[in-house]
Amino acid sequence: MSTFVSRRVLLVEDDEELRFAYAAHLKASGFLVEEAGDLPAAQKSFESTRPDVAVLDFRLPGGTALDLLPKFKELEPGVPIIVLTGFGSMELGVSLIRSGAEQCLAKPVEASALLMIVHKLLENSRNQQKTLANNTRRRRVVLNPFTGESLAIRRLAETAAKVANSQSPVLIQGETGCGKGVLATWLHENGPRSEEPFIDLNCAGLTREFLESELFGYERGAFTGAVTPKPGLLEVGHRGTIFLDEIGDIDPNVQPKLLKVIEEKRFRRMGDVRDRFIDVRLIAATHQDLRHLIETKVFRSDLYFRISTVPLAIPSLRERRDDIPAIAQSLLLRICSDMARPPAQISPKAVDRLRSYYWPGNIRELRNVLERALLFTDRAILEPEDFSFEPGPDHRSNSYKLEWTLEEVERFHITSAFTAENHNVEKTAKRLGIAKSTLYQKLKTLHLI
Repeated sequence: MSTFVSRRVLLVEDDEELRFAYAAHLKASGFLVEEAGDLPAAQKSFESTRPDVAVLDFRLPGGTALDLLPKFKELEPGVPIIVLTGFGSMELGVSLIRSGAEQCLAKPVEASALLMIVHKLLENSRNQQKTLANNTRRRRVVLNPFTGESLAIRRLAETAAKVANSQSPVLIQGETGCGKGVLATWLHENGPRSEEPFIDLNCAGLTREFLESELFGYERGAFTGAVTPKPGLLEVGHRGTIFLDEIGDIDPNVQPKLLKVIEEKRFRRMGDVRDRFIDVRLIAATHQDLRHLIETKVFRSDLYFRISTVPLAIPSLRERRDDIPAIAQSLLLRICSDMARPPAQISPKAVDRLRSYYWPGNIRELRNVLERALLFTDRAILEPEDFSFEPGPDHRSNSYKLEWTLEEVERFHITSAFTAENHNVEKTAKRLGIAKSTLYQKLKTLHLI
């Protein structure tokens, strides 16, 4: 059990003295305990806050556990239920199990024994939930997001280490391909919810209907084709982490529903009339300028301020050129392993070639370049001529961004010209309209030669 994310137990017992004893023992073990003494109070408590496990006395004022079990299972089928009874019989036990009880215990039950069973059921429930999450999520390549020794990546590593144990929402910002998903995975695996599900959804290009059904799930008959109920990713990720990649692309009509989840920890399945309680940590990521999207009425400002409690900015690859050798070698080892071939190395001249490129696609593009090189050579050491950079000059011109510094613009322009002239200094100088000696000094300053 996580020591950071307390589990909630619904304890339904009309004997106040016994209920107090059980509750005290559970609380001492770190559980949050919701107490109820009769049928109506039990149902109200179950509906208002989703427990992780329920402990029910069989006979209660207003009815028995057989009256509650079908209602509880309809509301939250995944919540394990323990029934305590002083009227034990084989027939009653079979009826309770068929109605949805995971365990039937004959009174009197020692508090320590009850605690052990609660732990066991929670562990089983967590394993089932993680299995479902693993079958649902899109798997990412797990890499170290802090490979390298540059100042930019060291600062990011220090900040990430400080916020990993936080429960606050995190907004990861950075260019396409710079490793936002890798950082999100690292935050989950090094945080208090690491033993819980990690749910990963890329919002880019998803229609409102598809996004709603994936996030919130739906009830039978919610729309044509909905023949059976489907839990959404929020339910699958209960107690874990939800990572929404490219959140800037989320449909405006879905944004207020997501805001409610963050603020109230409640949501409704499509076609449902009741709220469901959920406890998740949200990590969002985007390559877009969300403030600009707010100004153009594409993104809600209240949602932005809720998801950006902890902002993390990942530097682009060109901002951490000194890290390129270490990143490239790490990627190369993984690619070689995937290809079932012996480990390869990168020659010093090939490293310089990688450092001289502008990398508009960042780490993702670097991986593609290395993979292409390995596909077309059997050599154990990669040389500069093994690398091909895609696409051509038109793409490079479209890669220019207004927010770049003058130094970045100069590097980009010189790199583009140098590449176009096949690294011929004389032809590049003529193309740029500057002296050959001036270009040579700039190339050395920019580590392009």
